Amino acid sequence: MNNVERRLQPQVTNLSPPPRTLPRRSFLRRMGLGAVALAPGAALLSSASKTFGDEEESQTGIRAGDAALLRFAAAAELLEADFWIQYNELGGVQDSEVPGGSGNPDYTEALEIIEDEMGDYIHDNTDDEITHHRFLNAYLVSKGAAPANLNPFRTLMGSTATGVNPNRVGKRLTNLTQLTLDTSWWTRYRDDAHNPDLDPNHVFRQAVPSLHTGQHTAIPRTDADTSNPNFLQAIANTAAFHFPTIEQGGNSLYPSMAQRATSVEVLRILISIGPTETMHFQTWSDVAGNAPPLSAVDPVTGVRVTFPDLEVENELFDKALIMPEPCPFLSRNLPPCSIIRPTKTQGVAMGALKFLTDMGLFIGQSPAFFSYMRRLAQEADAARRGG
Repeated sequence: MNNVERRLQPQVTNLSPPPRTLPRRSFLRRMGLGAVALAPGAALLSSASKTFGDEEESQTGIRAGDAALLRFAAAAELLEADFWIQYNELGGVQDSEVPGGSGNPDYTEALEIIEDEMGDYIHDNTDDEITHHRFLNAYLVSKGAAPANLNPFRTLMGSTATGVNPNRVGKRLTNLTQLTLDTSWWTRYRDDAHNPDLDPNHVFRQAVPSLHTGQHTAIPRTDADTSNPNFLQAIANTAAFHFPTIEQGGNSLYPSMAQRATSVEVLRILISIGPTETMHFQTWSDVAGNAPPLSAVDPVTGVRVTFPDLEVENELFDKALIMPEPCPFLSRNLPPCSIIRPTKTQGVAMGALKFLTDMGLFIGQSPAFFSYMRRLAQEADAARRGG
């Protein structure tokens, strides 16, 4: 066990097992599989410089601002890994790369109605996020800087349905059972006239409006949730839209933070991890379009959800149009350009934290968790590119 693993006590081991056999889908399709996240309380941070520009952290090999950017990213990846592990336990491939669960056959079948390779995709996305937070924390420690550590906040219950790792029940960071999803990314990437960086007040239409109201579960909470096939399919559909909703956040977060990095090496880290989030996002945005149209009522909460048929001719909703439409960029005096959006850097970390909080991902977390996350986000947003 290396120094970083001793400090963080990770729950997943064996980072470099033999590669698995590729599924039957093409390599290019597999390559399109990303993330956003944050970290824990002020007491866990080392005594670093209080300035986040050119000045170096005391007795470390990395500037305070650069360390803050990577620490926030590591915390975000820890959070992302936590909920992907939950998805993998119930609906992903169970192997030595991502161990712990045993799979839920009914939930897995509902996911495979959407995409027959869903288990492989979930597995590989989970593995990616684990490697991201481990690398980022190991890099911080190698430079003498404090890593992100969310272990004190592993207190949420999670699912108790067949397939979950019983050792993790009551030890989750994230809540997948009370989600409110903003699916406006669907039309944002299809809209050729608006860019949130230039049009911050423009309201992009929701792909699934009912997911944007009420609280919805994306995993079976107990085995009772698997008894009604229509409701179980609604749960799987919710997961299918949660995947790209999360990944489009990381898709924007990394290029936005990269603009604040001083070290070329830190810049290299951010712009190397960021595109994997984009690959995740495009894969999941393609998959989400296959969610079967249906309506269902949650028997526990009474909340209704309706998934529309997205095989339509309307260019804002057509599920086949998964490439980003060119849109205005930097200035309307310049030609449209196909880009990641948004990428404006001001307040990006606090924006990411608000995005995740509004989603309901942290329902049940402690005030100490939110205090720690706010501090990490504020420090990342205070980073300035050096001279």
